[in-house]
Amino acid sequence: MSVDVKNYDSKMLKTIEVVKANFASVRAGRANAGVLDRIMVEYYGTPTPLNQVAAVSTPDPRTLTIQPWDASLLKEIEKAIQMSDLGINPQNDGRLIRLSFPQLTEERRKDLTKQVKKYAEDGKVAVRNIRRDAMDDIKAAKKNSEITEDDQKNLEKELQDLTDKRCKDIDELCGKKEQELMAV
Repeated sequence: MSVDVKNYDSKMLKTIEVVKANFASVRAGRANAGVLDRIMVEYYGTPTPLNQVAAVSTPDPRTLTIQPWDASLLKEIEKAIQMSDLGINPQNDGRLIRLSFPQLTEERRKDLTKQVKKYAEDGKVAVRNIRRDAMDDIKAAKKNSEITEDDQKNLEKELQDLTDKRCKDIDELCGKKEQELMAV
C-alpha cells in the first residue's frame, strides 16, 4: 500500500466544493437561486429538492419566482419555504410564488457573516481530518516497511503543505463571501 497524496487532495477539493455550496446558500441581499438548493418539498410523499419540481427564475435583482410544474405543489412549496431558515415570506398568486429579498439590515449581515465563518471553520476541520487520516496511513505504511523513513518525512511535509494551501483557499473564499455580505 503506497500512500498517494493526490487521493487526499481530491478529498480536500471535494470539501472545498461543499464549503462553496454552503456559502452559496447564504443570501447576500440579492436574489440568488442557490438559496433554495436546500429546500425540500413533499412530492408524492417523498422529500424532493425544490429545483426538481419547479422552475426558479430571477425577474429582477431582488426577486425570485418559483413556478411549479405541477400546480398542486404551490401550497407544499410555500410551506417548505416558510419552514426554512430563509427568513422570507413567500407570496403565492395561485400560479407562481414570489420571493422578495429585502435589503439586509446591519444586524442580519453580522449574523450571516458569523454563519459563513462557521461554514469555513467546519470546512477547515474536515480538511484537517483528511490530513489526520493520511498521516495515519503514512505511519502504517512506514510500520509495515512499505516506505522508508525519508519517504515518510517527505510525504508528511507534502501533506502538511497541501493542508495549509486548502485551508488558505477556504479562508479566501470566506473573505470574499464576507465582503459580499458587508457590501451595502
